Amino acid sequence: MIPIKTVEELIMRHSSLEQDLSSGNIDKKLFAEKSKEYSDVNEIIANAKKYISFENEKKELEKILSDSSIDEELKKMAELELSELKSQHELNEKKLKIFLLPKDEADKKNAIIEIRAGTGGLEASLFASDLFKMYEKISNKKKWTLELISISRSDAGGLKEVIASIKGTNIYSTLKYESGVHRVQRVPDTETQGRVHTSAATVAVLPEAEEVDLKINESDLRIDVFRAGGPGGQSVNTTDSAVRITHVPTGITVSQQDEKSQHKNKAKGMKILRARLYELERSRIEQERSKDRKNKIGTGDRSERIRTYNFPQGRVTDHRINLTLHKLDEFLEGEIFDEMIESLTLQAQEESLSNLN
Repeated sequence: MIPIKTVEELIMRHSSLEQDLSSGNIDKKLFAEKSKEYSDVNEIIANAKKYISFENEKKELEKILSDSSIDEELKKMAELELSELKSQHELNEKKLKIFLLPKDEADKKNAIIEIRAGTGGLEASLFASDLFKMYEKISNKKKWTLELISISRSDAGGLKEVIASIKGTNIYSTLKYESGVHRVQRVPDTETQGRVHTSAATVAVLPEAEEVDLKINESDLRIDVFRAGGPGGQSVNTTDSAVRITHVPTGITVSQQDEKSQHKNKAKGMKILRARLYELERSRIEQERSKDRKNKIGTGDRSERIRTYNFPQGRVTDHRINLTLHKLDEFLEGEIFDEMIESLTLQAQEESLSNLN
């Protein structure tokens, strides 16, 4: 049960924000911040007011039901109304609990997505390519901006590794459940006996960190430059444009050679490094908060098998929530991706709520 005082404070905060925004005596930066907060609170304010009025409305209906002078027809109507009121109250309470859950500031951020071919050789690299195409299609449908940071191709059109940044609204909150091992089961084109092969690719989704989120000391970095090499050993260019950045305290290393400019390669490398360091710190804080438990969802563990794409049966299964969709083709086209994400988000919220109780 949510304390009435907590809900009353939420209603008072909504009223205070309304007054501040209509006063006109507020600078642009603060106005933008308060407008965003007001927009968030405004979505839940009706539920909050109904939650507060529940007890009084309930008492009024119970009064009718206990009054012997009131005819049965009116009592039946009151009984029905009371049942609906209780159902609505449960729904309001759940919505308020979800709203009052601690917010993950990273949810609003853009994301860096890293896809790597895992076990399975050539077939794994082809699957990594399929996954990247799926995220490209999802980005197009949602009007997100996907920008390649680096790409390493394999034979036959597959991908050994691809790293991209995705920009838009609340990107990380939508994509964060994609981190982990994605497994594929299908008959490769080269398989003459028709046997199903299993291979895998890993996906890591990191919130894109701004410089204000994370201070990196130049003295903690070791930067090496070298000549970029292309497929077969030939030189991409004749200058030392490739960059390897090592964050000495953590040992995290990023190499970047896609651009012909050393400056651009360093900038892209720093973007990846900043995201990885930011995620490392977030993981450390989360582990401290939850030493005695490990949520099934949202761990971001790249070694955890999260999903299987079974081509012979035309199904995609998410193992964390035991959800199977027999629409594999549509899923890879990005058509029903939201259905999966909504289920994962709901389950994560349920787990967070149970941990509060």
